[in-house]
Amino acid sequence: MSDVDLSVPPGRVIGLVGPNGAGKSTLLHLACGLIEPTSGSLTVLGSRPAAGASHLARVGFVAQDTPVYGSFTVAEHLRLGAKLNPTWDQGLAERRIAQVGLSPDQRAGRLSGGQRAQLALTIAAAKRPELLIFDEPAAALDPLARDGFLHNLMEFVAELGASAVLSSHLLGDIERVCDHLIVLCGSRVQVAGDVRDLLATHHRVIALPGELERLPPGVEAIRVEHTDRAGVAIVRADAGPPPLPRPAEPVSLEELVLAYMTRAAAPPTGRTRATVAEGRR
Repeated sequence: MSDVDLSVPPGRVIGLVGPNGAGKSTLLHLACGLIEPTSGSLTVLGSRPAAGASHLARVGFVAQDTPVYGSFTVAEHLRLGAKLNPTWDQGLAERRIAQVGLSPDQRAGRLSGGQRAQLALTIAAAKRPELLIFDEPAAALDPLARDGFLHNLMEFVAELGASAVLSSHLLGDIERVCDHLIVLCGSRVQVAGDVRDLLATHHRVIALPGELERLPPGVEAIRVEHTDRAGVAIVRADAGPPPLPRPAEPVSLEELVLAYMTRAAAPPTGRTRATVAEGRR
């Protein structure tokens, strides 16, 4: 990671996207205290990650493989969560387990992938954290299980008043649940902002050869593709629709993300500095 400075708005769901090797999992593992930066500094909720038991209780984490203990029952997972977390909400945990149809006597090793994901999500949320971090949690789930997981994710964020960061390759999931977007490529942030604002300031332009080389001031070409007869560009114009010879068209979230991923340069070198989730104090 290099010069990553992020502020996660409170009560929001932030989508973290980028290609494989972009540094998404590294950033999230740093934020959870699972690994430490080799240089620079990183703070989460105003403190060093995993600074102590009280700080650990403020952050909930669900990893890509939604890890649970196969030999433990659902009830034993909840008892373990209660012992390890000073802010544990047993009522919330039991209510959510019942809602998703899990029996307290079921062993985690016999649960389906979707059920394990729901158990991991419940444990993370029952800590009543201020920040929830999800590292590709629904990547291996079937569409029905993924739909249920995302639905419950949104419910937990609303109930807890928490911030959430969701890393995913599935742009449809990002578009469905996230209202803030971060595109990370080459261990650097390429663009970040509210999804609504980003879509309003980015446009698709189809122009004749040569027209895209003469963009007016305040208009930045993010991605340009040329054919024999025309060029297609994704441009950014913060002041509104760009004054171009051809009318600008709206872009989809997928087009926006792919434009920045395509433009991304090789990872730079430098010191690591990240500020994640300063939102709720």
